[in-house]
Order: sequence, then C-alpha cells, then structure tokens
Amino acid sequence: MLTKIEITNFKNFNEKILFDLGETKSFEFNKECIKNKIVNKAIIYGENGSGKSNLGFAIFDIVSHLTDKKHQQHVYENYLNARNIDDVARFKFEFKFDNDIVIYEYTKINLDTLKSEKLLINGELFTSIDRNKSTIITVNAKGAETLNKDIGDSKISIISYIKNNALLEKDKNNKCFMKFLKFVNTMLFFRSLQENTYIGLEQGTHTIDSDIIKQEHIQEFESFLNEAGIKCKLGKRKIDGQDELVFNFGTKKMPFFEIASSGTMSLASFYFWFQRLKDNKASFVFIDEFDAFYHHKLSALIVKKLKDIDAQTILTTHNTSIMSTELLRPDCYYILDNNKIKSLSNSTAKELREAHNIEKIYKAGGFV
Repeated sequence: MLTKIEITNFKNFNEKILFDLGETKSFEFNKECIKNKIVNKAIIYGENGSGKSNLGFAIFDIVSHLTDKKHQQHVYENYLNARNIDDVARFKFEFKFDNDIVIYEYTKINLDTLKSEKLLINGELFTSIDRNKSTIITVNAKGAETLNKDIGDSKISIISYIKNNALLEKDKNNKCFMKFLKFVNTMLFFRSLQENTYIGLEQGTHTIDSDIIKQEHIQEFESFLNEAGIKCKLGKRKIDGQDELVFNFGTKKMPFFEIASSGTMSLASFYFWFQRLKDNKASFVFIDEFDAFYHHKLSALIVKKLKDIDAQTILTTHNTSIMSTELLRPDCYYILDNNKIKSLSNSTAKELREAHNIEKIYKAGGFV
C-alpha cells in the first residue's frame, strides 16, 4: 500500500508537500477504511486550483517510467512549477507490503526524463543512480552481480532495467521488490469530465459500450443504473454489422451515448472500471472529481460501493454532503489547501466522534 508521497516543484506544488496516509487515529467506527494502519479509503477536498488533480498526476507519474501502461501526455505539460528555480521535480514514495517498507525517490526534468533514482527496501539500499554524475548504477540485489552496471545514455528507469535484465534470487528483499513493481503496474487513475481520462492498469483503447456487450453485462449494467435512480431498459442492436448499446423504449431503440445525460455517461465510465475493481485487478485507485455529475444520494452510493473493493482508493470532490462519519472516518477525509494536505482529525484540536456533524464543522471553518 502507498503510505506517503512527498512532491516538490511539480506543477502547482512549488514547495515540498507531504501526503501521509499512515497518520491514522483509533476511531472505533468505519474500521474497514483502514488497512494495516494505513488509510485504505480517502476523500480529498480543496478549492478550485488547490491541486487535487495534480496530486493524482504526481502519484501516477511513477506509472510513466515503471510500466508500459497508457499515459496521458497532455496532462503532464508544464511539468515544473513556474516559480521554482530548481531544474527538476522531486518525488519520494513510501510503500508498505505486510511488514516490509519500500522507499523510492527520484527526480525528473519532464515526464520522460529521469535524472536520479534511489530505491531502499527495509532501510537497505537496493539500487541508485545520479545521472548528473555518472551512468553507472549501484545495485545490491542477489542475482544482479553480473548485470552490466553502465546504462550509458539510456533513459530507462534503473528499476525497469534491473527487472528486465537480472535473474534475481528469491530472497526477502527481491520478493519485496517484485511486490512493489506489481503494485505500481496495477495502479489506476480515471475521471469523467470533458473527456474520459485514465492512467495505468490496462493497455489499448476500449469503448465502454462494446466492453459491456462483449462481457455480456447489459442486464447487470441496467440494474446498476436502476439502483442509481436511472430507471431504464437497455438492449443492443446491430449497426453496420457492429453491436451497439441502446436504450430500449419498446417500439424504439435509441443509441445509449447519443441521448444519455452527462451523469449517466459518467456512471457508464465508472461501471466500466468498477468491473475491474470488483475483480481485484487494481492495487490503488484515484478517481478525480468522481461525482461531478452526480446527485448527492448517488455520490454516497458510489462511496459505499467503493468501500467494498480491496484496492486502496482515493477520491476527490467538492461535494460536502458526503463528508459524514456514516461513510468514512475523520482521518480518511483530507483538506488540500495552500500546499498542505491534512486529514480532518489533524486539522482540529477538538476530539472528533462518530456523532459529530463534520460537514457542519467544515463549513463553519472549524478545520484549519
């Protein structure tokens, strides 16, 4: 699981910002939101322009050079902060797998160009490089003794280089190294605003309707929409030899994506990814502005559904109606403001309890 990330000089994060998911309290309710003493389900609030989306992009920057998964190049334009005089962005991740701790830090000048990397496993240096000084990597991994340590002008991450070129022995640290790679390889970011955007988990291009038809999920998707308050009947028809998802009005069948509302199309995108989440394909999920087109009751329903999946999940929203102890705990709600991110429980000296109306406290300015 992801426990911490530090970000400096990336997009609107000029100075170092720390997002710590390991700072949990001893609340006796909604215990399922915490796993191995780490926040497993979180919701982030922040004013427009505070950096909620950029926090997600920072977390998923790691996917760009440690996997071959899809990446949205355009969201990584203007990579460095305009006010910072440093020529690199700095990232430091901490992960916990059972009792093992992995710390991975690196610097980049843009999405595609790494300048330095360092990986520590349980406090021991696993591998490192500083391309400003040398093209030689340091590797302390059993099975990598004969690996060519000079990577020349290659832009490849040394993490991927070791994975692809060394036959590692199955000792404790090497097993932890592989758990780290698997975690990053199954991370997923998505949002449904002006466009459907996703990073990680899968390769290639999918259309939502063809996937629903191919997986024979039309009736299940119909039930999902009905549960969400959208009363409808769905079906399919062939157009130019291709199956098309339709609303079934009895005598008429209308193309789903031609007449569906923005909220319904957003639900279709969520449903597409939720099938993968239910199958435990993802390790970590970040859904940006997850309920931008939802009624508040639907937002609460989606949060409840996401609480049932195993993946560590982070949502961003402006919807304070779901800031409730009925859904999550105060140490699982975060406020991002002025280059700082803190949980509600760390934003007040007041002892918060299950009976407290945390939305009312938030609106009254009680969290600082």
